[in-house]
Amino acid sequence: MNDLTRAIPALFVLLWATGFIGARYAMPWAEPFTFLWVRFALTFGVLLLIIPMVNAKAIGPRNAFHAAIAGVLMHGVYLGGVFWAVRNGLPAGFAGLIVGLQPMLTAVIAGLFLGEKVTGKHWLGLVVGLAGVTTVLSPKFGSISGGVTVATIGAAVVAVIAMSVGTVWQKRFVATADLVTVTLYQYVGGWAVTFLVSLTIETQEFVLNGELVFAMVWLVFVLSLGAIFLLMILIREGEVARVASLFYLVPAVTALLAWFLFDETLTPVQLVGMAITTFGVALATRRTPRQPAPATARASR
Repeated sequence: MNDLTRAIPALFVLLWATGFIGARYAMPWAEPFTFLWVRFALTFGVLLLIIPMVNAKAIGPRNAFHAAIAGVLMHGVYLGGVFWAVRNGLPAGFAGLIVGLQPMLTAVIAGLFLGEKVTGKHWLGLVVGLAGVTTVLSPKFGSISGGVTVATIGAAVVAVIAMSVGTVWQKRFVATADLVTVTLYQYVGGWAVTFLVSLTIETQEFVLNGELVFAMVWLVFVLSLGAIFLLMILIREGEVARVASLFYLVPAVTALLAWFLFDETLTPVQLVGMAITTFGVALATRRTPRQPAPATARASR
């Protein structure tokens, strides 16, 4: 494993965490599903330009279908559910705690449908990571208000389930197909579901200003392209449950970014929580000396 490969998990966490910062800029100026379908359509257009430049390969109708299903789950339902819940009053800290359940849920689903073995050390890492996430988000719990309803909590829970199932779906059906083309079809699926929902429940109005444009550009190029490509690489090269453990680090990195960009409070309790989370992720993602990386295992067959 070269230095660039080792840097991918850290870079993915950093880029993924900036998505919440981008959403903070965007949500006052656009409804969630409307914003998302426009974002996905723009990403689709950019990918159409990229495909001939990188000589991306066709993946066939079957793989395209499975990639679109993964996109419905990972982009449309996950992001749509989280954005809608926060827009309708669910405090970001509370939403973050619900989203923090995703690595454990993914480990269970991966064990059932991919046959991945989750060791005792891995489970311990997942539990420690969740404890760290809870500690990082604990100062935000005081902001819980009337926005905590069955609808908002339900939307966040459905979002987490969708992300977990979508990650496993991607690994199970299209992990070996061309990443660029797979991502293109993922955004077809994500666009379809968010567009239909926006037609049903939203007015599709935008307040076009600098903050919205900045958020859209950032989320299209840095999140929808950069972070998602890194996630696809991680899913392809590693066990899904181990990859999912990286999501535990996102709330801590988001808190650091919010402190740096928006002067939000960063307490000693949160710093302790970050340390706990990092330790948990290290436990959950560490390989034993006898456990080769998937790429190595495949090459030896």
